[in-house]
Amino acid sequence: METQKTILLIEDDLDMAELASAYFRQKNILVIHLVDPMEALQAITTGRIKPDAIITDLNLPLMSGLSFIKAVRAEGLQLPIILITVSNDVETAVEAISAGAYDFVVKPLHFPQLLISAQRAFKYKSLNAENESLRQTIDCTKGVNPDGIIGKSEAIRKVIDLAKRVAKSSSTVSIWGESGTGKEVFAKAIHNWSSRSKKSFVAINCSAIPENLLESELFGHAKGSFTGALDKKIGLFEEADGGTLFLDEIGDLNLPLQSKLLRVLQEREIKRVGENQSRPVDVRVIVATHKDLRVEVQEKRFREDLFFRLNVIPMKLPPLRDRREDILPLAEHFLNRYNVLNGTNIVGFKKSAKEFLLTQPWRGNVRELENAIERAVVLATTNEIDASAFSLFDEPSLQETFLSSEDKKNAFVFHFGEEVEPLHELEKKYIQFVYERKNHAKELTAKALGIDRKTLYRKLQEIDPATSEK
Repeated sequence: METQKTILLIEDDLDMAELASAYFRQKNILVIHLVDPMEALQAITTGRIKPDAIITDLNLPLMSGLSFIKAVRAEGLQLPIILITVSNDVETAVEAISAGAYDFVVKPLHFPQLLISAQRAFKYKSLNAENESLRQTIDCTKGVNPDGIIGKSEAIRKVIDLAKRVAKSSSTVSIWGESGTGKEVFAKAIHNWSSRSKKSFVAINCSAIPENLLESELFGHAKGSFTGALDKKIGLFEEADGGTLFLDEIGDLNLPLQSKLLRVLQEREIKRVGENQSRPVDVRVIVATHKDLRVEVQEKRFREDLFFRLNVIPMKLPPLRDRREDILPLAEHFLNRYNVLNGTNIVGFKKSAKEFLLTQPWRGNVRELENAIERAVVLATTNEIDASAFSLFDEPSLQETFLSSEDKKNAFVFHFGEEVEPLHELEKKYIQFVYERKNHAKELTAKALGIDRKTLYRKLQEIDPATSEK
């Protein structure tokens, strides 16, 4: 017989709470009802109540449902939380999803719909528990660091040791390394090892947000401060208050925003866009980049004073080619991960596959290795992966296979012909050519073309709006 599930319901409408409790009781689901969200938070953090899911109203006394969700996540609890809101509070509900809510339902409540959401939440919690159990089992046998850093090489152990020492301070850390080396993984580890670990870890990729929106994302904005600002917005610095803010690809920040970031780091306060009021923030900032900021400073693309402010504790991550003894443990880790995600049961790698993995350059580093393992798992036809599973990804195109050596030297002409075209049209074709040759990997394409990713995104959008979303 299936174990009875438990829902913690936080609701100050007693009539609604009684109706919900009666409905779920008919479905063999126990409802524990509390009115005070502070009491509920204490009950789940101390383990007095161990629910399978939480349902909370948005508008509650003492603490809003949104604040409750953030408080639960700040405690490191991954319980699925369903938010009850009213029809005109959908924007707030979406904000709650971003803060960590599992789902939201709109009043007036339709109990069958609420039941479906709760059942999905139960499955989500169960799957999380299974994955965590499997992860711990794998980690114990594969020598995986508890904070997600995999490897035993001397190169990676030195960086882990530095990260642990750095975590004890509140100094700004700059993480350097090629794309795919695990900069965000190390940023999270530093946060987890620090005294701020109970507070939020907030990450943003500075190159992925349009320049005209990035300031609002970082610092927030006031209602009506610009077209489309229909309500106030809390920025990421405020969301990370007391915790850690990770700014990835800081080298892509424009100069005006660099100036504002420098002021925040110096003054420890922010101003929302459209406001004059300063708001104090207590945030540990970690930045990362694949660019050499010293060169960017020399080329006047990055402020020298900001560089020195950020580069208090520099940390250089080794590329995968410099830690080859970690390749197979990483591959085993990814194999187990994608076995779980895809419901497969691949037992390991044949000798030929291991030899292949150890001899590849892995220009995309750990990220490229992960992608290769994922594809091999998805396309595998046997319970053991051999080298042929990877050769599928690196074969030349059929056209190039039958070219003479002279034709291969003229591959560009082969693809585009010898007819003279306007330069801007030729540029579009060449960008598309390189993009396809790099298997639609934007970072590798931008690097090969010698342009930054923002420029590549814009040019791909001009070529084909659908292409840039892939």
